Amino acid sequence: MEVYLDNNATTIVDPIVYEEMRPFFCEKYGNPNSLHRFGAGTHPKMMEALDYLYSGINASDDDDIIIVSNATESINTVIKGVWIDQILNGNKNHIITSEVEHPAVTATCKFLESQGVSVTYLPVNENGVLEAHTVKDFIRDDTALVSIMWANNETGKLFPIKEIGEICKEAGVLFHSDATQAIGKVPVDVQEANIDFMSFSAHKFHGPKGVGALYIKKGIKITPLLHGGEQMGGKRAGTVDVASMVGMGFAMKLAVENLEFEATEVKRLRDKLEAAILEIPETVVIGGKENRTPNTTLISIRGVEGESMLWDLNQNGVGASTGSACASEDLEANPVMNAFGSDSELAHTGVRFSLSRFNTEEQIDYAIDVIKKAVTRLRNISSSYAYAPSSHKCGL
Repeated sequence: MEVYLDNNATTIVDPIVYEEMRPFFCEKYGNPNSLHRFGAGTHPKMMEALDYLYSGINASDDDDIIIVSNATESINTVIKGVWIDQILNGNKNHIITSEVEHPAVTATCKFLESQGVSVTYLPVNENGVLEAHTVKDFIRDDTALVSIMWANNETGKLFPIKEIGEICKEAGVLFHSDATQAIGKVPVDVQEANIDFMSFSAHKFHGPKGVGALYIKKGIKITPLLHGGEQMGGKRAGTVDVASMVGMGFAMKLAVENLEFEATEVKRLRDKLEAAILEIPETVVIGGKENRTPNTTLISIRGVEGESMLWDLNQNGVGASTGSACASEDLEANPVMNAFGSDSELAHTGVRFSLSRFNTEEQIDYAIDVIKKAVTRLRNISSSYAYAPSSHKCGL
């Protein structure tokens, strides 16, 4: 059996979504910017997709939703656009973010630091959550932007976005949220959250890879990241991937319709998996069990190296992760674990299991069996290495 438990990295395209996309590869293939019937034939489904996106995040008709290639492009558009508009061409020079953001945020901020921008990386509390008052404490007169994730990609912890939005609004500071891990798991309402910009990506909620979106609140102007055409109202140049846009819109529709299922059935399966793993001695849920997305658990297993654990699980058909897939070249590069601090005596690494609505009871039962056997096997190996007497003497 194969069990995919790495849905925070990417998700299967819902077969219903695929069927919505299929006609736009070989049947309705016209360039949407063309004036002939082949191009115009794509417009009804594109408008329908936008309607689903606007409705899914409760955007106002006067707001903008820009179709981009992924959340990384969306995030770069916001942060670099604010840099150009508010810092290079303004009188501000400060950005606030958290120390547990996705690499798309932190790497962009590091680049801006190399250009002389002041960036504050706010710490999280003992539960891995940024407290809203911390943002207020660090806002300065020259703060141009606050960028805080809605839900953490590793722990699933939910951040106080509404409270942070109110703080930024009161201070007159632009507020961006990376909601990539929130959409399809919890309700997302941009109006209630007082958000100016929001980024997300379709492949996290059973849409296709290679397409995402940027929400921009009414009245806010930002320099585009890409120039070269008047697509997306001049806010993002380049011919739109119509099939992927249609897929993202329909995936959003299904994601919103399945929020109750996520909050009940997906959570039940996650809790079942988590409870079984916690039966293993010296295991703990990193960040605790409260205030998180219903599909995610990041578990520390003492005495088991993360890379070895993933290898063992993979050999038995179970896919999991030690953290962000975008940092997978370094399997120990887990921002949340780094934020909590490390303890070499525990020799533990967080292993992330993230479910979706396509996981079944049978799959979870199988995964539990594989995980327990893997921990026993790896701990036995670790113990034998730690305590076996050396068969060689120095110098011989």
